[in-house]
Amino acid sequence: MDTKEYDLVIIGGGPAGAAGAWIAALLGKRVALVEKKQNLGGAGINTGTIPSKTLRETALALTGWRSRDLFGVDLSLRREATVDEFFHHEKRVTSNERDRWTEELTAAGVEIVHGTATFKDAHTVAVLDGPDQDRALRGDYILIATGSSPVRSGDIPFSDPRICDSNQILELTKVPKRLAVIGAGVIGAEYASTFAALDVEVFLIDGRAELLPFLDREISQSLRKAMERAGVQVRLQERVLQIDVSKPDNVSLHLSSGTVIEVDTVLVAAGRVSNTAELQLPNAGLAVGPRNLVGVKQHYQTDVPHIYAVGDVIGPPALASTSREQARVAIVHMFGSRIDEELSALLPNGIYTIPEVSTVGESEESLAKKGIDFIVGHARYDETARGEIIGDNIGFIKLLFAREDKRLLGVHVIGEHATELVHLGLLVMMSNGGAELIHRTCFNYPTLGNLYTLATRRALFPQIDPRNRERLKGEK
Repeated sequence: MDTKEYDLVIIGGGPAGAAGAWIAALLGKRVALVEKKQNLGGAGINTGTIPSKTLRETALALTGWRSRDLFGVDLSLRREATVDEFFHHEKRVTSNERDRWTEELTAAGVEIVHGTATFKDAHTVAVLDGPDQDRALRGDYILIATGSSPVRSGDIPFSDPRICDSNQILELTKVPKRLAVIGAGVIGAEYASTFAALDVEVFLIDGRAELLPFLDREISQSLRKAMERAGVQVRLQERVLQIDVSKPDNVSLHLSSGTVIEVDTVLVAAGRVSNTAELQLPNAGLAVGPRNLVGVKQHYQTDVPHIYAVGDVIGPPALASTSREQARVAIVHMFGSRIDEELSALLPNGIYTIPEVSTVGESEESLAKKGIDFIVGHARYDETARGEIIGDNIGFIKLLFAREDKRLLGVHVIGEHATELVHLGLLVMMSNGGAELIHRTCFNYPTLGNLYTLATRRALFPQIDPRNRERLKGEK
């Protein structure tokens, strides 16, 4: 087995690995990127971020979902959408994004190696199978970015084709009529929303008391109401005790409350586990923690200083966007670049449910816990011309300002384009700005950007907020 020398060997071609390879190559380093699958992209492109978001848009388009409130009529399909129709756009977008990544990395001079990587020693990675097997790659530095996979509990009958995880949901042969989603995390909530938009009867089951409890509570409660309005039957504080696949036509789910739910398809979205089992980490002097997570220190260094780890393999937040930023920080720290080598403290969170949710910074609950005095500004989409134009009567923005100096501390958005709209607030926060900066900003009219102006004014002058008028009258 011949050994080839590199400045950097990266294991994993998902968002984190690809971003790290590209940055290192731009810095003039010799880079090898090892990817087990034939295609680059990891879960971000192939089974997670891009597919699920594309399917969401497909469901909205196929059913005329956005037109229902806009025109006051139901424009949904008068026939069943076929699987080919449902997955056509997803497959095209996924394929195009993979091709773009491959072209960019190749143009930058990254050597892409396909096969399963394992450590021979702390500096050497062997490729043991796949198209480029029987190769050894020695790196001055090594970056582990192998991502994660769905947890597959042994007591769930995944051998039955009606039971699938978040990877297998992309291989459906027909659109289900009744779907149970076990696990109301981000993935489960997103898929529940998507299939409900297709007029599938959806049950979302989770043992926790709140939907997505990491969100600001007002946003979480509003999202639950919106999803239930869309037809999702949310069953919180419920556990699935048994999955009965003995019937040919239905799967029976026996819940802890005693309820039995009959469905034709089950999606299990009960967490993810890091992909480290094949790496033989002890050969590199490394061990893993719970869920096979790789432990890291500042700048994403492991206990072996020249080995770094980023992305899902190190645990939360496990987002494509944050994983790419972690890779950037790791690479510039390795090679002593002048590029900022600290990860931003402000990382936005985008959730592609229907409606979308996006947040950055503090929530009401986190500020109260820290003892920080704050003021709140709200603005509903349908209180602006643009919100009325697009027909969103659910969405709103919520801004949290420090009471003393009016700095913006948190932005929470639910509604159409929430994951885009949050970035305006993110930039204000990155510049340490607040109410004054928002007031001095001229937004195009009519746009959703005007929500920032309205919410800021209401935070400063609560008497103009309709939500407060009755309460303020009572205080006089």
